[in-house]
Amino acid sequence: MDFFNRLITALTVTHPLHPMIVHFPIALTGAAAFFILLALWKRSAMLEQAAFANIALASVSTLAAAATGMMDNISNYDGAAPNASIKIALATLLLILTSATAILRARNSNLFETPSSKPWYVAAYFVSFGLAAVLGFLGGVILYGF
Repeated sequence: MDFFNRLITALTVTHPLHPMIVHFPIALTGAAAFFILLALWKRSAMLEQAAFANIALASVSTLAAAATGMMDNISNYDGAAPNASIKIALATLLLILTSATAILRARNSNLFETPSSKPWYVAAYFVSFGLAAVLGFLGGVILYGF
């Protein structure tokens, strides 16, 4: 029983939550970009659906990462973590882009098949992954320096 009490305390009090949560939007945007690339290559609707599922989950996980990041910034850095303002701006942009991509795709299941929207739709996946990667780098700068 003591082990479980220590584990719960470590997860909820001792260790910051943000580093545990932040890997989800990075991985999900990366998986989404990978699946949309495969969908382009194989011309597969099923792979495009996998990309869509990943980008939708990325938008939700971005909210969780943002919330825990703000909480950790306040509790661990007194609100003055390095690059905090740029990270907030980029995370907001990531949330808007992933949410808009998921919502537009949910409303129009033929978005991937429409020649006029396809390039923008595919680009949104890669820009989302790029934003998540930059945010991950900036998070590493907070922990390890530049």
